[in-house]
Amino acid sequence: MKRPIVDYRGFRFSRLNEPQFSHLKLLLGWVFYFAMYFITENLIPAEACHSIHCALDDRIPFCEYFAVFYVGWYFYVFGMLLYYFLFDTDCFRGLSKYIIVTQVVAMLCYILFPSRQDLRPEVFARDNIFTQVMAFIYSFDTSTGVCPSLHVAYSLGVVSTAWKDRLMPKGWRWALTFFALMVCVAVCFVKQHSALDVLAALPVCLLAEWIAYGKYWRSRRAEH
Repeated sequence: MKRPIVDYRGFRFSRLNEPQFSHLKLLLGWVFYFAMYFITENLIPAEACHSIHCALDDRIPFCEYFAVFYVGWYFYVFGMLLYYFLFDTDCFRGLSKYIIVTQVVAMLCYILFPSRQDLRPEVFARDNIFTQVMAFIYSFDTSTGVCPSLHVAYSLGVVSTAWKDRLMPKGWRWALTFFALMVCVAVCFVKQHSALDVLAALPVCLLAEWIAYGKYWRSRRAEH
């Protein structure tokens, strides 16, 4: 059985700046995110938000079966962060920095250009476990703060990190890539995002790639 690369049992706050534990400071990014999520979700009324919509949205039907990928995303991101937290702190640093950049940019967008989507179905054509799951998600996740999509940004961050992980089998890389692409599709089919939200996430990801992995790409260019 693979053993963690760091023995976290020896961690004390007084040791936070030591090289083996310094990556734990990146977890503070989640404190920022949840604080800003509360602000944007509760203090910016839907009436003050710009409705995000394009013609492609009208051609994409609601399909509750994509809830598998939409909900699976939570385990996908958390699982990869936990895996790297235990077994590869360099990849954990890279993925965490990537996510933090996308969080900061997205939250600035949500505040400076408040957005919402009005795509959710008023009633479900079918009653099954998938529509029940989406109804539950709709009940606590408002339709505001949508552009750019963090579902898309985080997923592409996982893919970017996986393809830089030299120890990860190629099969796993492709599996993670496939899941990320399905998440990008799923956010539109479960009507949590407009296609514009997906596109808006792409330049955010490029910025995150440059900040989190700029050193990696510079070293690659130097090799050639």
